[in-house]
Amino acid sequence: MTLAGLTPHRLVQALDRFNAAHPWDHNAHYHRWILRQLPRRFGSALDVGSGTGDLARLLATRADEVRGVDSDPAITAQARALTPEPTAASFAVADALTDLPAGPHDVITCVATLHHLPFTEALGTFRSRLAPGGTLVIVGLYRPRTATDHLLGAAAVLPNAALGWLKNRGRAAAPPTSMAARTRPADMAFSGIVEAARAVLPGARLRRRLFWRYSLTWRSP
Repeated sequence: MTLAGLTPHRLVQALDRFNAAHPWDHNAHYHRWILRQLPRRFGSALDVGSGTGDLARLLATRADEVRGVDSDPAITAQARALTPEPTAASFAVADALTDLPAGPHDVITCVATLHHLPFTEALGTFRSRLAPGGTLVIVGLYRPRTATDHLLGAAAVLPNAALGWLKNRGRAAAPPTSMAARTRPADMAFSGIVEAARAVLPGARLRRRLFWRYSLTWRSP
């Protein structure tokens, strides 16, 4: 059957099969962007939901010390195994609400983790651990509700497939190690995220992003 002969349902199925054969890490796509939001050099960084440690190791190129925390012991063990000995990044199993290192930290990052947590409570905890003048950067997931949400999601479909093809050099591949973390769908709409975030973090900047993500940046007074 030609592409022109595919029904919308079969086209979606074909895209799903293609994407499954050419997986890539949508969260890692934003790691370099996160780095661009930060000072050239800083002291302490905390990465919440650090997974296999890719972002924490990237932060360690700028920071004196990076502490990655994750609630999953298996993926934390992977992060430690993947981190060369001289790297200024360490990893611990910790609850993101009750066991975070006290800090204060000059930088706190959190990627694809906040929708696993009580939203306002987690933001309040992050704020309490941030040093004056410190920077909080979050990349999260939201539930599409509006026409804008759905249009942006539709606009990402072809770039998503193209990047999967390019990153895997046109070959079928297994998912990257960084995609081994537990997943769950987001339940908050973007408008609710904006309202709740600005109540806890006045002046926070939030923006919808491609690949079904949003960003939040906030500088502590």
